[in-house]
Amino acid sequence: MKIGIAGTGGIGSNVAVHLVRSGVRWLKLVDFDCLEPSNLNRQFYFHDQLGRYKAELLAENLARIAPDAQLEPAVLRLNAANIATVFKDCDAVVEGFDGRAEKKMLLEALASSGQMIVSASGVAGIGLDHIQTRRMGSCTIIGDFTTDVSTEPVYAPKVAIVAALMAHEILEKGGFYERNPK
Repeated sequence: MKIGIAGTGGIGSNVAVHLVRSGVRWLKLVDFDCLEPSNLNRQFYFHDQLGRYKAELLAENLARIAPDAQLEPAVLRLNAANIATVFKDCDAVVEGFDGRAEKKMLLEALASSGQMIVSASGVAGIGLDHIQTRRMGSCTIIGDFTTDVSTEPVYAPKVAIVAALMAHEILEKGGFYERNPK
């Protein structure tokens, strides 16, 4: 199963780490952004990597966990014209965007594709009590559905919890979990 990661920041990088640590070995990592100091509090990157492209860095960092992984980094700004084509070879797509417009664009572009889509909504702030999962067809959205990164600070614990739940959704629905472990 090939998993696409649309945005390799807080959500995308952490979902990717959970997937690779759980045995997923085929990821397409897409982002246009470079690593900045403000990213280090919640993303799977390091200080000595500042200024480099996140998609390429994430592939390097994940390869340190699983050298056998097939990692396809792409430094690319996703938009309505290219997103379906970029992820057409993926079985599932993780939405890791900050902005509502980008989230909406991804969901609209891939809604009829039949691909599993796992998205986040409401990962800012410190409140963890209202994190929930909503499913609509092949799309699952996880978060508190209220707090927005444009109005609240973003902290590692909440991002990590939402990312872990998103990875769990892919692992469970994708058949990665062994039902009767020996």
